[in-house]
Amino acid sequence: MALVIDVLPTPLVDPAITNLSILNSITLLVFYLNGFNHGSIIILVCEKGISIMAIDGLVIVYTGGGKGKTTAALGMALRAIGYDHKVCMIQFIKGSWHYGEMDSSKKLAPGFELVAVGKGFVGILDDNSPKEDHEKYAEEAMKICKEKILSDRYDLVILDEINYAVNLGLINSSSVIDLIKIKPERLDLVLTGNHAKVEIIELADLVTEMKEVKHPFRSGIKAKKGIDF
Repeated sequence: MALVIDVLPTPLVDPAITNLSILNSITLLVFYLNGFNHGSIIILVCEKGISIMAIDGLVIVYTGGGKGKTTAALGMALRAIGYDHKVCMIQFIKGSWHYGEMDSSKKLAPGFELVAVGKGFVGILDDNSPKEDHEKYAEEAMKICKEKILSDRYDLVILDEINYAVNLGLINSSSVIDLIKIKPERLDLVLTGNHAKVEIIELADLVTEMKEVKHPFRSGIKAKKGIDF
């Protein structure tokens, strides 16, 4: 742990977020702590209160049976691009289907890069492909994930439906754990998909489980363009 004492002429952070409304000319104690699984945090202490900021990347998991996991990740991507952050999303399984984000990502280029790898969902709807084909595409997606993560060109990398790929046995959880462990400290890494494994959840800094309360499909309403795909 390193302790730094300094006098800051201007606020470091948004007062609306941190409740540190007066930072000018106030001596702050800045602690660099290895408090997160994958990086550090800064604790700012002054007479007006305490603020905690992450200075390194997080591992975020969106899982659960409810709708909204990929949607949440796309919302995070949109927010990140607003700060000129570079975002890459690698989609497992979905490669043979067309989704709105395949076109919107092009409109957001070069800030947003989307790579879809797969032959569609496994064992449902019109899937007639042998499992070996799906495994081959999943392995290729893993190679792309590793290359993108290690390139250090991105601020946010999203591994869409990777949890589902693990649950289907297309890839193993140990290879996903390896990706988490090799990421640059500054990189925010998001993993989506239902059935996230316990060992992956344990490595995450933020985990949200989507729970279905109501779904239009139960009322016979089909998937809607721009909402579901």
